[in-house]
Amino acid sequence: MNNIKAIIFDLDNTILDRTSTFIRFTNAFLSYFFDHLEKPDDIFNRIIHLDQDGYKDKQELFSELLEELPWKTKPSLTELMEFYSTEYVSSAVLMEQAREIVQHARKKYKTGLITNGKTLIQYGKIDQLGIRDDFDLIIVSEEAGVKKPDPRIFEMALQQLELSPEECVYIGDHPVNDIEGAAKIGMKTIWMKVNQPWKDGIATKPLHQIDKLGALYELI
Repeated sequence: MNNIKAIIFDLDNTILDRTSTFIRFTNAFLSYFFDHLEKPDDIFNRIIHLDQDGYKDKQELFSELLEELPWKTKPSLTELMEFYSTEYVSSAVLMEQAREIVQHARKKYKTGLITNGKTLIQYGKIDQLGIRDDFDLIIVSEEAGVKKPDPRIFEMALQQLELSPEECVYIGDHPVNDIEGAAKIGMKTIWMKVNQPWKDGIATKPLHQIDKLGALYELI
């Protein structure tokens, strides 16, 4: 970690436990819309599957659910999107040791956050978790007008931090969006292995692979 001056994190499934957050949201969703069903386990599993670990567009997801699910009273797509924007944000859960790790990093480095997603939702989760002030830099793709793995979103971070790529380490869970994207502009990377598998054809190699954020205590 010689010459490193900034640690930049992904949000979902890196700082935020996206899996637990969406499970909490799905349970709230079922409780609200499907209280007429005794055991909606199949619906729960179907929603988790269709969500594609968060990579399914939410309007598309809820449009599919409107057609598939046994609604007592079918809501509008607008109602579902409003329910999502409120309940999903309020369901936000930190990854284990996330706050402690970021505070640890701040003792030695600048800290940043780069996340793909809707501005309202991503900042909503950040504020729900109370971590906005833990970062020197936060970039949300909708607000930025470009998303990972596009190098321009990483370059925005470098410009704001006034650092070179070689002075930054990027930590994220997605092999392409996070690790390959950051590596292509010259950042060092650490892969947080959660739900996304490493894909054949990715030439870059992260400095380290971790399964838990706590492993960073010995690395940064």
